[in-house]
Amino acid sequence: MPDLPKKRADAQRNTEALLHAAMTVFARDGVDAGVRQIAEQAGVGVGTVYRHFPQRSDLIIAVFRREVDACAEAAVALAAEYPPGEALARWMQRFVDFISAKRGLAAALHSGHAAYEPLPDYFNDRLRPAMRMLLSAAEAAGEVRPGVNPDDLLTAVASLCGPRPGTDPEHPQRMVALLIDGLRSGTTPAAGAPAA
Repeated sequence: MPDLPKKRADAQRNTEALLHAAMTVFARDGVDAGVRQIAEQAGVGVGTVYRHFPQRSDLIIAVFRREVDACAEAAVALAAEYPPGEALARWMQRFVDFISAKRGLAAALHSGHAAYEPLPDYFNDRLRPAMRMLLSAAEAAGEVRPGVNPDDLLTAVASLCGPRPGTDPEHPQRMVALLIDGLRSGTTPAAGAPAA
C-alpha cells in the first residue's frame, strides 16, 4: 500500500492533463474530435482516457465544469488582489475567455442529450453569484454606476462574445472593454475607496 498516494497523484495529474487537452482539442476541432487526438495532446494512452471518462459525455461534462469552476474561482482571486472596479473589469474579460473556450463545447451542450441537462443550472449557480459579488463591491465603491442588474450584465457579455463573421479573435475583448467603460462612465469613487 505505500504506492497508493503516488498512484492517486499520478491519476490526478492524468485527469488534469486530459481535461486541459480536451478543452484545447474541443476548442480547435469541436467535440467530435478523436479520442486519440486528446490522448496525444495529454501525453497519455487512449486507454487512460477511457479509464477516466468511459463516455464522451463524461469528458465533455468534466471539461465544462472545470472551466466554470475556474472562472468562478477567478472572481474570488481577483476580488482579493484588485480594487473592486478593476476586479470586475478583469473578471468580465476572464468571462470572455470562458465563453470563447465554451464555443468548442456548444454542439454537445445544445444537442438535447440528457447528460447535459444539468449544465445550465451549474453555470448559473457558479457564475451568477461571482458576477453579483464583484458588481456589488464595485457599485459600493462608486466605481461603476448603480442599478445594473448582474444577470443582465452576464448576458450582455455573453452576447458580445457571439461569433461575428469577419471579426478578429480580439473583437469580444474590445467590445467588453467598451461595456466596462460604459459602466464606469460618470462615476466617482466613494470616500476612502481606491480609484480603479
